Formats: sequence, structure tokens, C-alpha cells
Amino acid sequence: MWTSMATFLQKVAIEEFGVTKGSRREAKDTWWWNDEVQKVIREKKDCFRCLYLDRSAANMEKYKVAKKAAKRAMSEARGRAYEDLYQHLNTKEGERDIYKMAKIRERKTRDVGKVKCIKDGDDQLLVKDEAIKRV
Repeated sequence: MWTSMATFLQKVAIEEFGVTKGSRREAKDTWWWNDEVQKVIREKKDCFRCLYLDRSAANMEKYKVAKKAAKRAMSEARGRAYEDLYQHLNTKEGERDIYKMAKIRERKTRDVGKVKCIKDGDDQLLVKDEAIKRV
């Protein structure tokens, strides 16, 4: 009974609202990547292609080694980049950057992304974010 009710509700919702493909995944945070990390990742991808074509034990072992090396290189590069960032934030110039980073983070987490203005029930044009959120 519940499954038929759920499928009926889903069918009605699809007819009323339609179906979307969903939003794109947000890009991974790669500002700390350097040439060394890219080289190691490229080697790992090449090993995976070889493993995909020929699933032999040698290729599997080669891929496992490349995967471990890639993880290690990525963690070391990320650690160095964050250490440099923290060193920079401890300086006078870095104190100003803290506020810039906070402002950027706040803008990214806002509910209203693309909508700049809408009309309310009285056909009044709303431009401010607070007014748009209330509607």
C-alpha cells in the first residue's frame, strides 16, 4: 500500500514539476596543486588505463604503487600549501586577507544565487536579498 502511494506521489510530482538532471558537482579544491602533483596523477591515470586494458597482477601492483604515490604527493603538497597560507595569514597583510576570505565564504553559502530581483504578490519588484528570502 505504501509503495503504491509513494509511486503515485512521485508520478504526480514528475508530471507537475518535471525532472532535472541535477546540478553540477562543485569543482574540487585544487589551488594547491603543483607540477609534481600533476605529474604523479598523470602517471596514476596511465597505470589505470593499462590496468583497464590488461588486468594482470603486474599492472594491478603497478597501479597500487602509483595510487599510493599520488596520495602521498597530494597530501604533502596540500600540507605545504596550507602551511604557507597560515604563515601568510600571520603577517600584517594576511590579517586583511582573513576578512576577504570570510567575505568570499559568506557569499558562496548564500541561499540566493542567481536571482537578482523578483516580484511579490502585489507586483512590487524586490531587489534586496532579505526581501527576496522573505517571499
